[in-house]
Amino acid sequence: MAWFIPALLTAVFAASQDAWIKKWFSHLNAVEMFVLPLLFGLPLTLVTLMFVPVPPLDAVFYVSFAASLPLNAVPFILYMAAIRRSPLSLTLPYLAFTPVFMVPTGYVLLDELPGFWGMIGIATVCAGSYVLNIDVRHWSVFEPLKAVFRETGSWIMLIVAFLFSFSSVVGKLAILHSSVVFFQMSFFAVLGISLALIFGLAGKIRFAKIVEHPVRGMVAGILVYFHILFHGIAIAMTKAAYMISIKRMSILVGVIYGGYFFQEDNIVIRFLGSLMMVGGAVIILVAGE
Repeated sequence: MAWFIPALLTAVFAASQDAWIKKWFSHLNAVEMFVLPLLFGLPLTLVTLMFVPVPPLDAVFYVSFAASLPLNAVPFILYMAAIRRSPLSLTLPYLAFTPVFMVPTGYVLLDELPGFWGMIGIATVCAGSYVLNIDVRHWSVFEPLKAVFRETGSWIMLIVAFLFSFSSVVGKLAILHSSVVFFQMSFFAVLGISLALIFGLAGKIRFAKIVEHPVRGMVAGILVYFHILFHGIAIAMTKAAYMISIKRMSILVGVIYGGYFFQEDNIVIRFLGSLMMVGGAVIILVAGE
């Protein structure tokens, strides 16, 4: 049960990070939106690393670390493109499918397979994401499924969910062969610096635009720092599919943010779908004991 609290905190910080970046940095391109919080969070990650002992590292760690770089860079950039283009309440719900994709990847790479009630919980989370997309004005059984093809941000986020099923599992593998804080801090420091250099040299990042609002940028950096910190702590304590299912409660928080800050419509239905997802989270919590 101890893993549930950091997993839930991951969800809160992830949703807060999304809403903050969408509200204040949607004028940037997707690469800039992703790199910005990493760069502003860099001082925190580097200072943290100064106090973290370097654990024994083996070949599995180095391979997992290297593989995690593209497996995180690509989906996170697509992620920012999705929330930049479409409402939070029509993009974030599709992240609920990550745990489904993680069942086979977690089994193959980590030899983890959720039990019966764990599978029921994961299925409930996915069913909640279906309800989130019901529009009573244009109701049909397949309408929520059609929405993924009609809304650009939705189908992009479904691709992101699939890619995250690999990156989360490979990331946990690296954590198991090092330590939680060391991997999370060193990985996202390297990822932020690498992407800034690569896309900066390619002319895809306007650094003057990124530092235009330093206070807002620092808030984004703090949010991403605690997001990655609690993510690492939680995923090291339980099965990857369970942890990511709870992390997807960020959808519930994101729907609330979408209605309050961005005046997105159909919020009542989407909130009911989110409650289903909370029910699924409770089942996963009990199954994960």
